[in-house]
Amino acid sequence: MAAIGTRIDETGTLIRDGGAFYLRRDAGGRYQLELQRTPVDLVEKRVRLVGTLIDAARVDADGVAPA
Repeated sequence: MAAIGTRIDETGTLIRDGGAFYLRRDAGGRYQLELQRTPVDLVEKRVRLVGTLIDAARVDADGVAPA
């Protein structure tokens, strides 16, 4: 498991559950995303996530873009 503060650069599928967004990781598992912008056009698509791990299952996302 990565330490808090670790830079994250992963690919997976962006999913929305209620008002929250998650990355279903290609490596398995998922991260809840803290986002500045709501990427509704990328939901259910393969994306690349870049950000910082802020707890075991949450990432402060710098960006989410098509993979």
